[in-house]
Amino acid sequence: MNGPHDLGGQHGFGPVAPEPDEPYFHGAWEKRALGVTLSCGALRAWTIDESRHMRETLPPATYLSSSYYEIWIRALERLLVRHDFVSDQELREGRALDPVRRDVAVLTAERVPAVLAKGSPCDRPVSEPPRFAVGERVRTRNSHPETHTRLPRYARAKAGTVEAVQGSFVFPDTNAHGLGEAPQWVYTVVFDGAEIWGDGADPSLTVSIDAWESYLVAA
Repeated sequence: MNGPHDLGGQHGFGPVAPEPDEPYFHGAWEKRALGVTLSCGALRAWTIDESRHMRETLPPATYLSSSYYEIWIRALERLLVRHDFVSDQELREGRALDPVRRDVAVLTAERVPAVLAKGSPCDRPVSEPPRFAVGERVRTRNSHPETHTRLPRYARAKAGTVEAVQGSFVFPDTNAHGLGEAPQWVYTVVFDGAEIWGDGADPSLTVSIDAWESYLVAA
């Protein structure tokens, strides 16, 4: 979707200013925000793609005025309400009003190292061979769905070259909305700077994206 999260190539946000020796967390609450989000994800009530989409659908003024982990927490609150773990009233009052649900898995402290080490692999087999090959020219579709997509706005309707076939993976566009994993081949596609940013782009610049197969057509 074209939401406030999709800022690639947008003007008016100032330069990217990396912080030297940046710490993992800028405050103790950020560490807790990460822990709570991962623990709730372990409930297996939603997918990582639904979680991403929930962040995307925050109101633009809220999203753009929030820090990284504030966005995570705001989205988590909405996920917990959507999946009936808490109510809006409980969030307002900051306390439980209804009985705690017991029908879900709970990530206990002793299980955390093993769960994090295992991760959540999203590679899946597909029956069809890849449609495109390394070196082939392709064009991204000019698609602007209201639902979740991993095709960035700045790279739509652009011609590039397949640099690598990465394998087959869960398709986020369906997985975010409970429509199934529907795995597809994923390709690394390279674009010239001018193709993405126009005539004023640095001629030495290239931009790479990972694109699911349905994002692409032969150029």
